[in-house]
Amino acid sequence: MNTDAKSAESREPRRPGTTRMFESDFIEFFSRIHPATPFVVWLPVLGFVAYRSIARGDLPTLGFAGLLLGGFAVWTLTEYVLHRYVFHWTNDTAFGRRFHFLLHGVHHDYPQDKDRLVMPVGASAPMAVIFYGLFFLVFGGMQLAEPFFVGFGLGYLAYDGSHFAIHHFNFKSNLFKRLKRHHMLHHHADHAGGFGVSSPLWDLVFGTMPSVKRRP
Repeated sequence: MNTDAKSAESREPRRPGTTRMFESDFIEFFSRIHPATPFVVWLPVLGFVAYRSIARGDLPTLGFAGLLLGGFAVWTLTEYVLHRYVFHWTNDTAFGRRFHFLLHGVHHDYPQDKDRLVMPVGASAPMAVIFYGLFFLVFGGMQLAEPFFVGFGLGYLAYDGSHFAIHHFNFKSNLFKRLKRHHMLHHHADHAGGFGVSSPLWDLVFGTMPSVKRRP
């Protein structure tokens, strides 16, 4: 990790590794998720959708690949928008504070909690249905929507996987070190910047690159 990110992190108060979110043991259990779960659940689903699309022969290989890449790229923008405008939405009311804590604040308070670094299936499944339906409407059918959806889903898995790795892996690659620094600055120095997790692309585009000089 870059020294700027390390020094910013060192100023954060020490906390325990996790916290309880819900009074109900049942809901609390499902608020936690093993980091491999999204891959176990969604890779077979995406594989089936991709196989079905290819088996129908709707598109040539290049067309299928282009839609796949397009869906992946659109995920990176979706990730940025969700993180910036939904996960970091705040409102100074009891409901607003609770909503923010449940949605994302708990991750900022306990960033190393291994059970809460990827999205629970109870949240990702409804989102998958909504986005599939949206793509179906936009493209006018499953022929174009399904390859796009597969790319979008692979982008989501790249996000979940990279998010866990950033918090718990030590990288040797300069590329991944820079990605980790980007996210650590967001956590420990600048909550108003660094909304891209799997890529800093949209932070560059929209001028929200994180800075150690700007405190939240």
